[in-house]
This record gives sequence, structure tokens and C-alpha cells, in this order.
Amino acid sequence: MELSLLDLAAFAGAIGFVVVFSIYKSRSGGATGEDYFLAGRGLTWPLIGLSIVAANLSTEQFVGMAGQGAGNVGLAAGNWQLTGAVGVVVVAFVFLPRFLRAGIYTMPEYLEYRYNTWARALMAVYTIIIYVLVTTATVLYSGALTLHTIFGLPLTGSVWLIGGVAAVYTVWGGLKAVAWADLIQGAGLLLGGLLTMVLGFQAVGGVDAFFAHNADRLHMILPADHPVLPWTGLLAGMWIPIFYYCGLNQFIVQRALAAKSLRQGQLGVIFAGGLWLLVPFFIVFPGIMAAQLYGGTLSSPDQAYPTLLREIIPRGLRGLMLAALAGAVISSIASMLNSASTVFTMDLYRRYAHPGAPQGLLVGMGRAATLVFLVMGCLIAPFLANPRFEGIFNYIQEFQGYISPGILAVFVFGFAVPRAPAFSGVAALLLAPAVYGGLQWGMGDVAYLHRMAITFGVALAAMAVMTLIAPAREPRVLPVREEMDMRTDKVAVAAAAAVFAGIGVFYAVFW
Repeated sequence: MELSLLDLAAFAGAIGFVVVFSIYKSRSGGATGEDYFLAGRGLTWPLIGLSIVAANLSTEQFVGMAGQGAGNVGLAAGNWQLTGAVGVVVVAFVFLPRFLRAGIYTMPEYLEYRYNTWARALMAVYTIIIYVLVTTATVLYSGALTLHTIFGLPLTGSVWLIGGVAAVYTVWGGLKAVAWADLIQGAGLLLGGLLTMVLGFQAVGGVDAFFAHNADRLHMILPADHPVLPWTGLLAGMWIPIFYYCGLNQFIVQRALAAKSLRQGQLGVIFAGGLWLLVPFFIVFPGIMAAQLYGGTLSSPDQAYPTLLREIIPRGLRGLMLAALAGAVISSIASMLNSASTVFTMDLYRRYAHPGAPQGLLVGMGRAATLVFLVMGCLIAPFLANPRFEGIFNYIQEFQGYISPGILAVFVFGFAVPRAPAFSGVAALLLAPAVYGGLQWGMGDVAYLHRMAITFGVALAAMAVMTLIAPAREPRVLPVREEMDMRTDKVAVAAAAAVFAGIGVFYAVFW
């Protein structure tokens, strides 16, 4: 795809505006750790919701999820976002009140209050490893692949370009800068997805022609023997990565932890869940369209969305579309870097290396960690082109399976069983990766969602046995942040009901 001077100017102007705007809005936001890592705990629901959407939707969705739509999964790939919408609603009313009441900075911090310091340290290490080796590297690679496929930019150079732009405002302004940048880039992302869907319908001959040609792909429920997304995995294993991702994943939950009140946090995550209902239309539909139009020329399903964009975006809009795609990648990278640096600084550095560190040093350490993690991700990203990873979306879910079942088990059991002993949390966090790794080695042909479900069950069972044998003498007392407004109002409940209704309609139409 050729870029005119107008396209290049539009791209540079859009990206430049986001960087300058986010730095300006966060100019007074880095004096303390709370300012830098949690935006002074002053975010409101529109910022929270759009920031979650921008952090979640990046080219690993536009490339990976659309690739599943173009491949043998079809519209069922949208199950990830629809069940995610259910997940964030549950998180809003079950998880979030506990976290905001405790006033925590990070998810691992909660485990220290509920179990012990070893549980906190283990989860912190797991989180950083996954963020750097899996999610950050994957988003960098998928973004670079998109720019390479559509615009012919060098793959490795695109990786460093994306990472460098994200680092500029993330290092400077922390979460507040990320949230304000996401406000713009999240809106641009949704508009870009709408434009792609509309142009895609035109390319395939209209809505009726699309539905007639792809009737066999437009089903949300797949057979039990489907190798990627069986309906049995949807009912069992999918909820594990969903609840982990929506409720315990630092780079998603950190926005809600920065809410000025429980009401703002709940409305923010529910708002994000409502926007996620658009994802099957804006991402999966275009993937199916690409298979219909160019299926014979795609070297891999992951090229579906980039190929569609290359062929249908008219001259004059290419620069803005490039900016929207780059913005999606940059938002996710910035979010992951900020969250990884938060976990490293607050859960490892401050807790173990320098307990009495002054606020300025904590902010400086967070900025240094951001740069180090970025460089590591940029070095790893180009290696993901190896076909043995079987697509980036599969790569993400497969490797997150090492930590998500155990982490979810530890939190859920801790919520439900007040007398769970401290060592049970540590044991489950150590046991789960070993179980999942053994299942991956011995049952590699079984869908990873089933292996996640088995691992989750084993971790829960182990914790239950330990609790029966040696229950804690007294339930652990968690901290309470008295100044936090913990009231839930009727608006949040009504918004949650609207999201559930939308999900029900979607499944009724595309069963």
C-alpha cells in the first residue's frame, strides 16, 4: 500500500497529537508512587472504560482473532470478547469491591494480605515473565507484522518504532498519561473498526451476500471435538482465562484500581464490557470477509485483517488507518509496560530490595523498569514469526495457561474460604504451572481450554485438602481504605443488565 504525503502527514499528526496531549494531561502526575502508578486514584468511568478497551484491543486481536475468524473457528472467535463482557460485569461486583476496599496497588499485593509474602512474590514474578515474554512481545510482533504487511515497513524496525513511541509518554506520565492517550486511541480504534466493517461489506457485495456465503462460519457454538474452541471448552475452560484476564490481570485491572470511587470503577469496567460487544462485528467479521475475498492468497490466517485493509482502504484514509492501528498497538504496549513496572517496583523492589524507598525513587525505578522491559520485548518480538507457534492468539492463550488457572484458583478459594492457610496459596501457585506443563507435554492434542480446566480443578482440590488438614486458626484481616466511597448505585446494576441483554441477543441470533 502506497502512502501519499497527505497520508504520512495524517499519520504523523495523529500520533504526535496523542503523545503531546497525554504528556500535557499528566504533567503534574508523577510526584508520588500513587500519582505515577495509579493516576492519583482519580480516574472516572469514561476514562476507565475506554482505557480498558484500548489496552485490550490491539493487533493481537486484529491479527490473531481475525485470523481465527478467517481460519477454522469463524465467528466463534468472538466468544472471547462476549464472555469477557460477562467477566468484567462479574469482576465489577465481586472482585473490584474487595480490591478497592483494601487500597492495593497490584494484584500480587492482595495475595500478601490474604496469604503471605511468598504468594505475593510468586505472582509478581509470574506476571512480569508473562508480560515481557508473551503479551508485550506478541503485541509488538503483531503490530509490526500489520505495518509490514500493509505498508511494507521493515518488521524489526516497526517493532522498535512502536515500542519507542509507547515509551515516550509511558515513561514520562505513568498511568495518567496512558489513560488519556487511550481515551483518544480507543475512540479512534472503534471508528477504524467500524470503517473496516462497512468497506468490507461493500467489497463482498453487501450484507446479504456476506451472510449467504459464510453461513457455515457464523456460529458461536462449535462441536465438542473442535481442535481450537469446542463448546465444552467454552463452558468450562474459557472462564479461567476470562476471569484471570478481566479481574486479576494487572494491566486491565489497574485502571479500575485507580478509580476515585467504587461507583466510578464499576461503571468503567461495565462500560468496557458493553463496548466489547462490538468486537465480533469490527474484528471477526472482517476476518471472515478476508477469507471470502482472498482466502486463496493468504499464506496464514494471521494475514487476513492486514490483507483486507491493504486492499479496501482508499487513498487519503490510509494514514489515519495506519495511525489507528499504530495507536492500538501503542496503547496496549504502554499499558503492559506501565503495569509490569508497577508490579516490579511495588511488589519486588519496594517490598524486598528497598522497603523504605522514598516516593521519588519509586517513580524513578518505575521509569527505569519500563525501559528495560520494553527493550526485552523488542528483542523477543521478531522471533515470534516462527510458524511453530501456530498463530499469535494461540501463543498468548497457550502460554498464559501456565499461570492463569493457578492464580484464579488462589484468589477464588481465598474469597470463598476464610480459613484457607497461607501455605495453600503458595502451594497452588507452584503446583499449577507444573500440572499444566505436564498436560501440555502429555496431552498436546487436547484443546488448551480443557487443560486449563483440569489444572484449575487440581489447584482447587489441593487447596481444599490442605485447608481440611490444617485450616488457619483465624481468618486473615485485610486492610480497609476508609476514605474510598464504596457505594454501588442503581445505574451500575442497570448498565450490567443491559450488557447481559446484549450478549443474550447476540447468541440468540448466531447460535
